[in-house]
Amino acid sequence: MSTPLLASLLSDLSKDLGQPDFYWQVGVVVLCFGLAWVLSRALRRSFTAKDTDSDVVKLGVESFTRVLSPTLALIFILIAKMILGKWQHTHLLSLLFPIIGSLALIRFAFYVVRQTFARDGYIGNFLAAFEKLFAGLVWLGVVLHFTGLGLELFTALDEVSVPLGKNKVSLLTILQAVASVVVTLVVAMWASAALEKRLMQLPDAHSSLKVVLSRVSRAVFILLAILISLTLVGIDLTVLSVFGGALGVGLGFGLQKITSSYVSGFIILLDRSMSIGDMITVDKYSGRVTQINTRYTVLQGTDGGEAVIPNEMLVSSPVQNYSLSDRTVAMWTDMTVGYETDLGKIMPILGEAAATVERVCKDPAPAAYLLKFGADGFELRVGFWIADPENGRSSVMSAVNLALWQVLQEHQVNLPYGQRVVTLINSPAKET
Repeated sequence: MSTPLLASLLSDLSKDLGQPDFYWQVGVVVLCFGLAWVLSRALRRSFTAKDTDSDVVKLGVESFTRVLSPTLALIFILIAKMILGKWQHTHLLSLLFPIIGSLALIRFAFYVVRQTFARDGYIGNFLAAFEKLFAGLVWLGVVLHFTGLGLELFTALDEVSVPLGKNKVSLLTILQAVASVVVTLVVAMWASAALEKRLMQLPDAHSSLKVVLSRVSRAVFILLAILISLTLVGIDLTVLSVFGGALGVGLGFGLQKITSSYVSGFIILLDRSMSIGDMITVDKYSGRVTQINTRYTVLQGTDGGEAVIPNEMLVSSPVQNYSLSDRTVAMWTDMTVGYETDLGKIMPILGEAAATVERVCKDPAPAAYLLKFGADGFELRVGFWIADPENGRSSVMSAVNLALWQVLQEHQVNLPYGQRVVTLINSPAKET
């Protein structure tokens, strides 16, 4: 049995104690860590100075700088080891190199996972547990490397065979396959998330086009990751042709609605019939579009409730979009005034009263109209426009009605109402 690497390094390091070579190594290590710390802090300040209000930016910057510090230290130690090794022993640097490398690997994995699955700035319990598990596995690998048990563990796993059909596959091969699939998928999702972030920052592109490009890029990245991982495992991709044909038939017959919703999602995003933030009404649902996903669209009503609408309904059913070409929406309120009212005087005042409400548009200006001569009086309509229907209509309608009521009270305008006369007919008394 070979001597463990840790025992060999400690033995060599003990021989260097008290020698000038050891102090040179200590000074180089301190210098490398100092340079890495200074450079990482400088980069962190330069990034956080650009945007300190965004939680997403803060999370990305903090994760990136935490990766940068051990990575820079690892690079500096590697350079110092190559230069210093020409004149003396570098046992201390050889001991620290895998430790710092493991720390850099852990923090890089944290950065990738958080940028992929915690882009909203919130780290859930599952993600935190996964980070602890990954860190524990990496440090366990470091311990196995130093103790020399890693090679023996790999040999033992390779000797354990698991039957898969007519063949037997070693446990080591299965673990390597699972690791390759997980790594390629995470890297693909990280790359797609980074590309999506870039696409969403394009100033001249339409929001629907940005969403389409981000969805397509994610699908392409995931597909490439699956194909690459299957190739790394050793699966022949030609065997997937039969499975792909069967999957296509299944999608065509058994998943018609789901497939239709996915296709409809891309149609909505490409034809730009609606965008995030639009006020729409479809069937009995009305609200503001908050999400457009490949399978469904989320509408947030004025009462705060959210409705999940399949994209197929948005393509096959008539949709009333209040924000397609113009966000302004017409509204009106009706009233009946007595025949003794001076319409030439009161109608302009009603339009001016509606214009005093903050959310009512000044252009076109509100106006009052005579609809018809009713049974009880003049039937008037006060029409106005609003430019923010996503903020609700009930509140602005109430404010306009209150303003009109105040004007009617000030000018003592009579609002007639229908009267009913009830006549009681006494029945003749019965003769006894």
